Amino acid sequence: MTMETQNERLEEQEKSRDFFCVVSDSFRLFARRSSIVLGSAWAFASAILIILIWGLTGPTFHYSNTWQLIINTGTTIVTFLMVFLIQNTQNRDAKAVHLKLDEIIRALKGARNELVDLEKLSDEDLISLEKQFERVREKAERDGNNPGRVEPSEPR
Repeated sequence: MTMETQNERLEEQEKSRDFFCVVSDSFRLFARRSSIVLGSAWAFASAILIILIWGLTGPTFHYSNTWQLIINTGTTIVTFLMVFLIQNTQNRDAKAVHLKLDEIIRALKGARNELVDLEKLSDEDLISLEKQFERVREKAERDGNNPGRVEPSEPR
């Protein structure tokens, strides 16, 4: 009886997942595919072609307000929609990078585990941590242990 109840609960959870999860997953897939297509050279070339055609039709339409309104409306709509696609893609990429860096911090011996999830700290805490790293860098420079500085190699 317990097994049946668990299966029923799982089925209900799957059903309750329905609308918002499906929409979220669909948007994620759409945003990923769109960013691939719209970030291509072909999409850029198509945009240039549209602008050229629009510009060449100017004399035909006597550079009317309607002629200008067409390009203004089109670019406004495209820009408005692209903001959401770009933000979604950047949010996912940033989250993936943070998770990878968190895993590296956790895996390294001697790494400060409190640096995991820095993106969740307040601005004041981030500024304090930044000052702390500046002091560490300055001390390393004074001691001659600056790992960021590359010395030119000696000729052989």
